[in-house]
Amino acid sequence: MPLRSFYKLSKNVVRFSSTTNKVTVRDALNLALTEELERDENVILIGEEVAQFQGAYKITRNLLDQFGPERIIDTPITEMGFAGVAVGAAFKGLRPICEFMTFNFALQAIDHIINSAAKTFYMSGGRLSCPIVFRGPNGAAAGVAAQHSQCFAAWYGSVPGLKVLSPWSAEDCKGLLKASVRDPDPVVFLENEILYNETFYVGKDFASKDFVLPIGKAKIEREGVDVTLVAHSLAVGLCLQAAEKLEKEGVSAEVINLRSIRPLDIKTVIGSIMKTSRLVTVEGGWSHFGIGAEISARIMESEAFYYLDAPVYRCSAADVPVAYAKNLEESSSIQLSNIVKSVKRVLHRD
Repeated sequence: MPLRSFYKLSKNVVRFSSTTNKVTVRDALNLALTEELERDENVILIGEEVAQFQGAYKITRNLLDQFGPERIIDTPITEMGFAGVAVGAAFKGLRPICEFMTFNFALQAIDHIINSAAKTFYMSGGRLSCPIVFRGPNGAAAGVAAQHSQCFAAWYGSVPGLKVLSPWSAEDCKGLLKASVRDPDPVVFLENEILYNETFYVGKDFASKDFVLPIGKAKIEREGVDVTLVAHSLAVGLCLQAAEKLEKEGVSAEVINLRSIRPLDIKTVIGSIMKTSRLVTVEGGWSHFGIGAEISARIMESEAFYYLDAPVYRCSAADVPVAYAKNLEESSSIQLSNIVKSVKRVLHRD
């Protein structure tokens, strides 16, 4: 459960001003929800504590006051129950946003996510669509142990019929969440609670209610020529820090923010490899059957393989459940030093 004392409820509705150039991830998500609820009366929000408590992480603050209990719906603690209700509502023409307090708890609802939401369009011969967004915190957290800290990007990324997004910045969160709500297919939207308080610079287009980012398109966050770092979610920030550190040692690292896990923008990764000839994948999940493993296989099967001057290296969390003790938690999670060591290994400098 979240440490609620860490989050103070704002009395003000979040509104972006054209004079503002920095926004937290929390406010970006709240703004996206607000704008999509205003835009389309078929959009509803359902989940535990999303209404009266205004969100376990205050992502949904003020929404109950604006849109009422028929559209902002509190549920009992039963993921299987409210996920099933949300999927049924999507089949009947609504556009539900189903919030899980953590995606670890979405395991209770995985039958509805995969067997109902992901497969019905195919099994109905295209006659029945399921425009739903499953969203909530995913992956590394702080001090909440193994049952609250797993990354499910690879799990859901392996399922045909789902679109899976893993945003990093405030722009990612607003633009991709709005795109997800408007999409005709089920979307799994994997946020990270450590990022909720992070502040990011945003462009002037961010203020537009039509600020929507394309699903399935990665973003080059930093250009480089010596090695490519590919990451998603929290790991993108670590890669940018590693790139700054490596630059002081004469290494120019290109950093790619995947943003979309399924569909995967492998073309952007291939284009970068053709320039740098080296690749390190970085992810907060486990390496076994992970995002890095998928990217490595795609590279092996593509023309980019012939451009590699070293094997692809995967940097990931340790292959153990996340510990509760702080020192063990840090040891089992990806660290800046791990990324730097991985880069030096593919550059044959270790």
